[in-house]
Amino acid sequence: MGFSYNKLWKILIDEEMNKTEFQKAVELSPTTVAKLGKNETVNMEILARICDYFDCGIEDIVSYSPEKRKYENKDK
Repeated sequence: MGFSYNKLWKILIDEEMNKTEFQKAVELSPTTVAKLGKNETVNMEILARICDYFDCGIEDIVSYSPEKRKYENKDK
């Protein structure tokens, strides 16, 4: 699964803020908002700005679930 910003989108709903208002308030580029929308990684500084704006911790805006990866069996 990887990163999920569903918690962030819930905050926006609770604050009655759309993505354009969010982008302007936190001074994000449209590309960054698109990355968040696709659950892609973004710079930690971006996440810090979001946390500062909403006065919350990183765990309040993002969650991470490790992806299952296939590893070679080196004991062959």
